[in-house]
Amino acid sequence: MENRLYQSSYLAEILKKFNFSFSKSLGQNFLIDGNIVKNIVEKSGITKDDIVLEIGPGFGTLTEELALNAKKVISIEKDHRLMEVLDYTLQNYDNVKIINEDFLKTDLEKIFMEEAKGQKLKVVANLPYYITTPILERIIENKKYFSTISVMVQEEVARRVVASPNNKDYGSLTLYLKYNCESEILMKVPRTVFMPSPNVDSAILYLKLVDRDFDVDEGYLFKFIRSGFTKRRKNIMNSLSTGFVDVSKAQLKEILSSLELSGNLRAENLSLEDYINITKKYTEMIK
Repeated sequence: MENRLYQSSYLAEILKKFNFSFSKSLGQNFLIDGNIVKNIVEKSGITKDDIVLEIGPGFGTLTEELALNAKKVISIEKDHRLMEVLDYTLQNYDNVKIINEDFLKTDLEKIFMEEAKGQKLKVVANLPYYITTPILERIIENKKYFSTISVMVQEEVARRVVASPNNKDYGSLTLYLKYNCESEILMKVPRTVFMPSPNVDSAILYLKLVDRDFDVDEGYLFKFIRSGFTKRRKNIMNSLSTGFVDVSKAQLKEILSSLELSGNLRAENLSLEDYINITKKYTEMIK
């Protein structure tokens, strides 16, 4: 039987061969379960027509499965120690490009134009948990280069992304991603399928990037949202007027009244549509 990177005996051989030690500071927890690896690629809908961007390939366990199913895989790896390992583990795949860079500093336009030749990328990755939100934000800020995102995240983060109003998991991240994406949790993943095991369970989060036509000032919209959740225990009248300094309580009272929203509601009681309507009323008021 051909060796696959998710086989524990093969992984142990690689660890020994390269005398590799995991870095806690880089959030290194590598997938070691073949069924999970296959499910991620299958549920992400990866085909031979797709170009995939992977962030943090580790030993290449997921990269290998992606290479078997995609047209091309571009993997961004920050840890320079892994370049030699990846050259070895992925040597049989000529459709894989490994780039030794920090994803948060990578020139995404260059990758899109030179590596993907202008074809939108699908992101598939087992993300370092300590920088999940900055990575997602950077992808969305550059969403013209991407079509879908399938990422392993902490289960808690996945719940926050798909949360509904009136839920403790509902927050500014929920609304930011809801504005830009359609989201769902594809599957839950136990901590036991990683090497080393993290302290939390995980989930595969799927995001389909969409262009919304809400006709709203996005700058003001996300200021209102951030203000609301910065002091989420306060009612919306207090949190918005203290967090968003350009709006007075008198203005807020008028806006909320016109929308038939109580000033005693809290940030988590308002839907994305509510925040959009508040923003529209505010921008009309200050014109």
